[in-house]
Formats: sequence, C-alpha cells, structure tokens
Amino acid sequence: MNKVIILLGPTGVGKTAVSILLAKALDTEIISADSMQIYKGMDIGTAKPSLSELKEVRHHLISILSPSEDFSAGMFRDMAVKIIDELHSKGKIPVVTGGTGLYIKTLTRGLFEGPSADWHLREELLEEEKLFGKHYLYEKLKRLDPASADKIKPQDTRRIIRAIEVSLKGEKPISEFQHTGTTPQDYEFIKVGLLRDRKELYAMIEQRVDKMIEAGLVDEVKSVLEAVSGASTFNLQPSSLSSMQSLGYKEISIYLNGLASLEDAVKLLKKRTKMYAKRQFTWFKKEPDIQWVDITEIINAATIFSKIANEVLPVGKLMPDFKRG
Repeated sequence: MNKVIILLGPTGVGKTAVSILLAKALDTEIISADSMQIYKGMDIGTAKPSLSELKEVRHHLISILSPSEDFSAGMFRDMAVKIIDELHSKGKIPVVTGGTGLYIKTLTRGLFEGPSADWHLREELLEEEKLFGKHYLYEKLKRLDPASADKIKPQDTRRIIRAIEVSLKGEKPISEFQHTGTTPQDYEFIKVGLLRDRKELYAMIEQRVDKMIEAGLVDEVKSVLEAVSGASTFNLQPSSLSSMQSLGYKEISIYLNGLASLEDAVKLLKKRTKMYAKRQFTWFKKEPDIQWVDITEIINAATIFSKIANEVLPVGKLMPDFKRG
C-alpha cells in the first residue's frame, strides 16, 4: 500500500522547518494541511514558509486562493488526493504537514457527504442571529439536531450555521451524515506528531506573535480587509468567509477599527493562539495511531529531524541513506 507521511502538531511547535528537512531526505514534496495558508496575501499571520523555504522544497496548497474565496475540508481532501496520487506515480512518498485537525481527519478517516454550501441561506441565518439575538441559532440547532448541538459550542457560529444548513437542505441531520461518513483513502498513513511542554510552547507562541507584529502584520491585515471588503474596516459580526476565521486578522482588525489599543489586540491574539494550541492538543488526542515525538527544549530543526529518524521507526526505514546517531 502506498505510504503518506503526516507531520502534525499544534501551532508554533516547529513543524515547518522539520517538514522541509524530511521532504528533502525523502526527495519528495510537501502538501500543506493548514486551512489558512491556502490564501494569497495572508503570509505573516498564518506563518507561511518563507520564500527561501518554498524554494528548497516544492509545496502544494499554499497561496492558491483569494481571501474572498471559500475553502472546505472536502475541497482539501479532493485536491490533496490528486497531488498524493501524482507523487505516488513518480515513486515519491508525500509529506502532509499542518495543524488543521479536520483536514487531517478528512484525509485519513473520510468525510460525510452532506449537501453543498448554500450561501444565500447562510446569509439569512446570520441575519436571523442579528435580529433575534445571541445564541438564537444555537437554540434553533438544538431543536433541529440535538446530537450536533451537544458537540458544538454556542459561540461557534460557523459550525452551527453549517449544521442548520445540512438539517434544512439534507434528508437527515448532520449528526447522521457524520455517523455514516465516507471511507478513508486507501493509503498507509504514517502520522508523526511533534510535542512540547505546554509552558515552553506558550512562550514560543508569544515570541512568534511579537515577531509577526514586527514583520508587518498590521499592514498585512489592512491589505486583506481591503481585498475582501474594499475598505480597511472589518465587520465584527460573524463572517461566513473562511479566511476571516484566521487568528490574527480578527484581533488586529479590532485595533484598526479603534475598538482597542494595539497592545490589547496583541494580548488578545496571544491568548487566543494559546487557546487554539490547547484545542489542537485535544483534537489530536482523538486522532488514532499518531507516533508522538517530544521535542521539549529542542529548537534546532536538524536535531528534531534526527530525533524523528531515530525514534519513529517506520519513518526511519524510509530513509536508508540517513545516518542515525
């Protein structure tokens, strides 16, 4: 069975540099499993690989859509499978890298085939939430599909709207679609997870946010907002655009709208990024067959790569020319 390596872990843990070393060792290419790096112009805030890193190894599914376009887990799966099959036909083992758990789950365990997106209906639902108040849609979902409502947080408007959409347009609620699901792709997945001490990871996240601000995140957010809306302002109501769910863009837009100081916006971004990393840990705990590599106190990518090659045997066997030790 054809192999696919998946390098995963929480945001800021150090996946990018290690994935490049891994792909170079295997003479292969990288498929990004990051739901926000797919958008053009969203470079700093999504921590995309640098131009020099992109030149070292060919990357797929990075900077291919405008922020005004939408993307989904199903679209990711379809595009990733096509690239994987092309690489397999060349005798290469693809390296999938990212921290979007839903994308990885969709690729490895399948995705339910519900009705397609109805953007008009979604806008109507958002208007209902504005008209009837906070959590109106959540209460509506509880009536339509209690099982889904139990799994979705009341403030997760995007998932609530999708669940309502499926219930209204499909022949059964989203919980039933998810229960039946689709079959996973017929590959041998080798899943390698990078793990750090929580306090160390949080400190690294704070440093990374500071570097993003220094690198020009505020100006980048202005450009993205102009591309999406034609003006450097942001609608603070829930947005149906996938790109506007990205960490950094909502927080900095609060500052740009004069609703908070830059200092407070940065603090909020750091807090939410740590919360996101925590949610990623929780998600990946449910993902089966991950071989975790603890890289606490290890910053150098080459050292991390060596640790993977030594400790994760299935990967090590794929690199016969790599000298262990």
